[in-house]
Amino acid sequence: MGELVYPRRKTRAVRVGNVYVGGDHPVVVQSMITEETRNVQDCVEQIIAMHNAGCEIVRVTTPTLAEAHCLGEIQAEVRRRGYEVPLVADVHHQGGDIAVAVAGFVDKVRINPGLFVFRKPRQRTDDYTESEVQEELAAIEESLLPVIEACKARDIAMRIGVNHGSLAERLTIMHGDTPEGMVESALEYIRICEAHDYRNLIISLKASRVPVMMAANRLMARRMEELGMDYPLHLGVTEAGDGEYARIKSTAGIGTMLAEGIGDTIRVSLSEDPINEIPVCYDILQALGLRKTKVEFIACPSCGRTKFELTSVLRKVKAATQHLVGLDIAVMGCIVNGPGEMADADYGYVGKGGGVITLYRGRNPVKNVPQEEGVEALVELIKSDGRWMEPEGDIPPAPFTQELAMAR
Repeated sequence: MGELVYPRRKTRAVRVGNVYVGGDHPVVVQSMITEETRNVQDCVEQIIAMHNAGCEIVRVTTPTLAEAHCLGEIQAEVRRRGYEVPLVADVHHQGGDIAVAVAGFVDKVRINPGLFVFRKPRQRTDDYTESEVQEELAAIEESLLPVIEACKARDIAMRIGVNHGSLAERLTIMHGDTPEGMVESALEYIRICEAHDYRNLIISLKASRVPVMMAANRLMARRMEELGMDYPLHLGVTEAGDGEYARIKSTAGIGTMLAEGIGDTIRVSLSEDPINEIPVCYDILQALGLRKTKVEFIACPSCGRTKFELTSVLRKVKAATQHLVGLDIAVMGCIVNGPGEMADADYGYVGKGGGVITLYRGRNPVKNVPQEEGVEALVELIKSDGRWMEPEGDIPPAPFTQELAMAR
């Protein structure tokens, strides 16, 4: 299937705790807790719950030095309870001192270039002179260098996280409120890091509008290729909202980029309990064939040719087989398109008519059975092939523990 998709962009592997982002590693799923960082025990509980649900990297907001030290307590308690969860400190306004302090506790520091060095907006419209640009870059370097040194000392990563909504005034004036401005913002920080021989970097360019997010990431990938840079990209549509539309919006942006071979770690940003973000991430990855964390069910939409009540039959098949991670199972209403559309499936359940269904192994019909015995016969076929396993209780294991296959 490799010839049907874009090749994945070649990047360096950046270690975040016990997880690697980029290189030949799977696209990583991450999210951010919503508890206040000062509430240490509540944060610990939410981090562990999210990790158990499949979140592979967890981010925690760190707005002040007080929260930086709370994050140290949080990290220690998570480890004491036996969880090796990579933690990221989210640092924004005037972030130098906070980032240096928190770098002693976490596995990655996220900084926002638009807010890292505070400049009071001057509401100017004229272009910046070269000397003014150099003055601001020198101020950025002065504040960023201690963070670089702190990250180097512990060999931890940094995310340069550009947000469309918080670009520095200088870049907005020079480049407009554009993807170009976002890319240049990231590149300024990358260049400073490289000048000090620090390259444990992950880059993100997020926007609440999908076309802006996609344009920024495409341009960033192109510019890095031109400049000989190979840093991994973190993908997300920020402030996507809640409900079905937020999921569709996030999938449109993240999924499109991944389909083009761009992206090494993802976060779906929902205005909901963040644990709800995790299955959306894994569904995006599975739909693109990048990771497989559950059974892939293929089912026709039903029409006048359907030989059984497809909706209820599909529910029964899923209930019996949904724990068999790694398998593709097709439930098709008739033989017109069924055998062809399900050709890539491991097993097929196809309506034949007259109260009979045909079971398939791959493309090959195995046997016809009465419709009322179809699900049981499918289970027996899987067992006879040695591909059955008993379900573990009523709740499937977390995606990252049950994963059996990852297509690159």
